Amino acid sequence: MRDMPDPDTLDTRLLDEFQRDLPLVQRPFAAMAAGLDTTEAEVLARLRRLQAAGCIARVGATCRPNTAGASTLAALAVPPARVEEVAAIVGAEPGVNHSYLREDAWNLWFVATAPSAPELAQALARIEAAAGLAVLSLPLLRPFNIDLGFRLRGPRAAMGLDRQADMAVLRAGDRALMQALSCGLALVPRPFAALAAGLDRPEPEVIARIAALAEARILTRVGVILRHRALGWVANAMVVWRPGRIEAAGRALAQLPGVTLCYQRRTVPGVWDWPLFCMIHARSRPEALAVLDRARALPELAGVPHKVLFSTRCFKQRGALIEAA
Repeated sequence: MRDMPDPDTLDTRLLDEFQRDLPLVQRPFAAMAAGLDTTEAEVLARLRRLQAAGCIARVGATCRPNTAGASTLAALAVPPARVEEVAAIVGAEPGVNHSYLREDAWNLWFVATAPSAPELAQALARIEAAAGLAVLSLPLLRPFNIDLGFRLRGPRAAMGLDRQADMAVLRAGDRALMQALSCGLALVPRPFAALAAGLDRPEPEVIARIAALAEARILTRVGVILRHRALGWVANAMVVWRPGRIEAAGRALAQLPGVTLCYQRRTVPGVWDWPLFCMIHARSRPEALAVLDRARALPELAGVPHKVLFSTRCFKQRGALIEAA
């Protein structure tokens, strides 16, 4: 674990103020520098250093699940003696972009992405065959909040409710653009020009398409994508619930300060009967459990069955696979 930048440093201001709303201009880092009262060269140097230290994954975008590709949250019940072996099998699959060990019988959780639903099914089948273990696949049904951009300092704030994506905005060529943004922009003065050159498209067109996809909520966030564990947010709990009224409970949870993600997923009767998920990112277990106490006190969740799955190890974290290489 690395120490989080001091609250008064330019590093923390950079991470707090630009996790979303990256300036969509030719020189975005110069625009960021102007807001931070520093120089473009300083912003770029700090971003490069933070990325090399593992504190940020990329400057780029996160893509809404199941828009330009297919995705699912999946899990395996791995015997403790096989965790390293099976985690390596899961991590070797190109479409797996997140993989965590969690405290549950279903202990190895991962997000799998692919350009299409059939290719996603094939990837899960390969993992299942190689591991010799059943894969539990829980596709997203309804997002209440899927924007993980929260401030690192100050009081916790409500993330707010997500709004529906406008799929009519998608155009030919957007998949390649979204894939590039999932991998990250070059940390150079004109990153959109570099991106446009790689896609053989004009820079103004690329900037305009990013703006349109962000406005349509197909890109859920354009900015600095953090690695929270490396920044000291090590007590990350996935809490699953079984409410009678899922929509009411999900809307209430998504607006609770400290809840960083909230969504409904498909259940598997008799195997996984927990439809509502939320994430709590915190710096300590007591801090996470205090947020959970406030969640349990919500009228929509009073007395609702739930369980907490703290993550204990991160095996893989990268952008989504939207387009085959």
